[in-house]
Amino acid sequence: MSGLHARDYERMLDLVMAVMEHDDPDSVWHLMAGHLQEALGCDTVIFAGIRLAERTGYAQGWAPDSMGPAVSDVIRRRVQQRHPLIAYMEAAGADPVSITQICDNWRNSSWYSEARRDYGTTHQLGVPLLGFPGELRAVSLGRRGDFTAHELAFTARVQPLLLRADRHVRELHRLRGAATTPAGGPSPPRHDLTPRELTVLGLLAEGLTAAGIGRRLTISPHTVNRHLEKVYRKLGTNNRVSAVLAAKRAGIVP
Repeated sequence: MSGLHARDYERMLDLVMAVMEHDDPDSVWHLMAGHLQEALGCDTVIFAGIRLAERTGYAQGWAPDSMGPAVSDVIRRRVQQRHPLIAYMEAAGADPVSITQICDNWRNSSWYSEARRDYGTTHQLGVPLLGFPGELRAVSLGRRGDFTAHELAFTARVQPLLLRADRHVRELHRLRGAATTPAGGPSPPRHDLTPRELTVLGLLAEGLTAAGIGRRLTISPHTVNRHLEKVYRKLGTNNRVSAVLAAKRAGIVP
């Protein structure tokens, strides 16, 4: 992907570190929104999920402060209106795309009028994420002024990071819920495990292989094994079985 600069790659690294080193899944998307707003000069960043069968959706958004629950109402309305970005993803569009590339009469549309009225934005950029059966997921970026070819190239490089972050946050949420400490009980020790290592360890405890964990988190088995090596070292073990047993005894995983 030609045309990217050193600063672009620095921003990508910042984005990765913001996700992988942060242990609160509820605030990861907020952190990522801040990085995207800075890198692309966006006024709004919305992470949305669309349930196809129900023709509805949900979202989190910042402009730059949290939009609150009202943003989910906006997404549900866009689903009913067949917003061009939604139609693009339903037709298997997978690349980041500017709204002007897929909507011939954008400036005369109701979507344009509402976005300009509510948020002061005149252009949008959609970044599809690999969803789950029956669900579309995407990041929608809005701002005044269209997105350049350079910014589309940058977004295409960031897209896999956003996908992996989405999977990471989902799994961390799920595993945290399974290992919730009873009210009033002591918090389980963490042995200095990073959030990413905790996620990999939790999936290992569920019986997934390195290949299975890689598919769940959309990373390579080699990367999974690197995480596992660090987990073994921190838990004082040397194989998967002993690591899971040690983690269960310590209350790190259910």
